[in-house]
Amino acid sequence: MRIPRIYHPEPIHALGSLTLSEDAAGHLGRVLRMKEGQEVLLFDGSGHEFPATITQIGKKNVDVEVLEKVSASIESPLDLHLGQVVSRGDKMEFTIQKSVELGVNTITPLISERCGVKLDAKRFEKKLQQWQKIAISACEQCGRNTIPEIRPIMSLEQWCAEPSEALKLNLHPRAKYSINTLPEPVTKVRLLIGPEGGLSAQEIEMTEQYQFEETLLGPRVLRTETAALTAITALQVRFGDLG
Repeated sequence: MRIPRIYHPEPIHALGSLTLSEDAAGHLGRVLRMKEGQEVLLFDGSGHEFPATITQIGKKNVDVEVLEKVSASIESPLDLHLGQVVSRGDKMEFTIQKSVELGVNTITPLISERCGVKLDAKRFEKKLQQWQKIAISACEQCGRNTIPEIRPIMSLEQWCAEPSEALKLNLHPRAKYSINTLPEPVTKVRLLIGPEGGLSAQEIEMTEQYQFEETLLGPRVLRTETAALTAITALQVRFGDLG
């Protein structure tokens, strides 16, 4: 059986006894049905792992004995910031989950002219909390020990206008150049992915004003979630640690 990886939301400063969070306790006790004496692998987002043994387990509380602190980073050398216009239904959750698995460092949900999701501030705040949990769960699954940041929702132009030294890319089916023709070296990328209906002509012009380069993925028009993951994969193959 694979040793479960569990995120601990507080910094783990020392070896010895530790009480896990209520979410972790529920997952270990009710979902995985683990018992005292079994092993878990903790991480706190610091880039380290902490092998531990369960010493006490209940319905809402799990205590462990932290045995060791191990430096273990599988972060990509490519610093990739995804600006994703919020998509409908579970597409946004899927995009966040898979982009974390593929090594994205930061995700900013965006609102554009053709964004199909209309929520008030309170519901968007709940969405943010949900998306961050999805990112954490993806890290538990894929082995990352650094949690990508899900930033507060902002407008497309606000995000495009942020100062950045990164290479700025906007996917466009009629662009002249592809990811394979981008000049090396590239260590930082801000990748913009538009909504299902695409960016408006005015928005595309605006991105050009903020030095976003139009980039081609291929001859086919992809759905927003497919485009995001395909572009991330291509960038990681070219400049990161895939392939």
